[in-house]
Amino acid sequence: MGTKSEIHNGGYLMKKFIFMCAPFSSRSGYGNHARDIYRCLYKLDEYEIKCLDVRWGDCPRNALSTPSEFNDSLKASFVKQGPQGIQLDKQPDIYMDIRIPNEFQQIGKVNIGVTAGVETNAVSSAWLDGCNKMDYVITVSQHSKDGFTQAKYDKLQQMPDGSQKKVGELKLEKPIEVLFEGLGVDTFKPLKSSELKTPISKTLDGIDENFCYLMVGQWCAGGFGEDRKDIPRAIKIFYETFANKTSPPALVVKTSGAGFSILDKEDCKRKLNQIKKQFPDDIKLPNVYFIHGSLSTEEMNEMYNHHKIKAFYLTTHGEGFGRPLLEATFTGLPVIASNWSGHLDFLDEEHSLLVSGKMEQVPRSVVWKDIIIPESKWFVADEGSVSSALNFVYTNYNEVKKRALDLMKINREKFSTEAMIETFKPILEKATSGVPTQVSLNLPKLKKVNSGTPPKVELPKLKKVTGASV
Repeated sequence: MGTKSEIHNGGYLMKKFIFMCAPFSSRSGYGNHARDIYRCLYKLDEYEIKCLDVRWGDCPRNALSTPSEFNDSLKASFVKQGPQGIQLDKQPDIYMDIRIPNEFQQIGKVNIGVTAGVETNAVSSAWLDGCNKMDYVITVSQHSKDGFTQAKYDKLQQMPDGSQKKVGELKLEKPIEVLFEGLGVDTFKPLKSSELKTPISKTLDGIDENFCYLMVGQWCAGGFGEDRKDIPRAIKIFYETFANKTSPPALVVKTSGAGFSILDKEDCKRKLNQIKKQFPDDIKLPNVYFIHGSLSTEEMNEMYNHHKIKAFYLTTHGEGFGRPLLEATFTGLPVIASNWSGHLDFLDEEHSLLVSGKMEQVPRSVVWKDIIIPESKWFVADEGSVSSALNFVYTNYNEVKKRALDLMKINREKFSTEAMIETFKPILEKATSGVPTQVSLNLPKLKKVNSGTPPKVELPKLKKVTGASV
């Protein structure tokens, strides 16, 4: 990718220099979003881009291991951080920090903080401080934006007598915009059975049942009902809904912890068995199949499209955006999900099954300093509503499939990578309007003079001045 483009006045319009900091190679939600944003900038081809790839917790950093034009371009943009820090030739026109807000830094002439926000209903004061360092803030959903704009804290001053006096209010002071996570329409798309070629399809072929629900999500920290995706409780509700039924459906759970190690796999299996042991031996339970490990986007797309996978099922406590839910809709898969948080930007009650529930204070086990604060709340799905949704999909599949196909058409148009680029362009233009455009002048070339007699140069004649004394 070049760094300048020709303009008509004989010079070059220098591309603005964007420096990005994000977990680009990480297999995580933030990694996906960082790659989405780079893809938009790469396709726009209007910026000189350099990137710093950083860790994201304990998540594997192999998302760019497969050679491709996009992956190679992104890796080629990486700069290294040495003992003396990051060495750049010049100050970035735009610095884009794609992390959680308490990690935001100021490096560029214009600084943009990009965050998925928080999955609960409350943003910490540390996050507001981080956002207020930046010139602009970008987040992924209306839910996440509301979390920032509605958060307010008293600014307190310690008085000599030990009391505290309110001296102001901490709130978001910088502009905030919503930029959704656009998907490639050629990456997540409907497929015919004859087009399913990857090993995951062969795995699903081996399942006995022809009607399966699919659950996709990281098994986060916390006890039963306390992990953010609420995976064990959703599995338990599935067991209860179809226990002792003749020819019940099955559930396929694609999950892992922070990584894909053998130890992580065994830990997930142990927790799955603990859920099953909650039921007496004389109760006949439906089958739950466990898939662990790293799947490519091609394999994920085939899983959504497999003829035995009939619906996506996830009663999460909260999502900043909810990317797997959007991926499923791009293939026409019906969705059962919580009626709260970021995924409501692309799911509605007309086309999906959104289960009811209530807001409850987060458990102590998930409190995370400056990220999930103790007083925050999240969504807890009502078990009866979840069970009703599971039964409705199973007994009225033609109806829910038709609604899902209608949603597929809507979302593939509104939430594609191209739609993301069109949303991103005016945000960038607004954020960078104060950065001056550099122009490199295209000076005329001097003609080469042959050695020998120098060229005759005509000097202007001097006029004779009379009556002057020297």
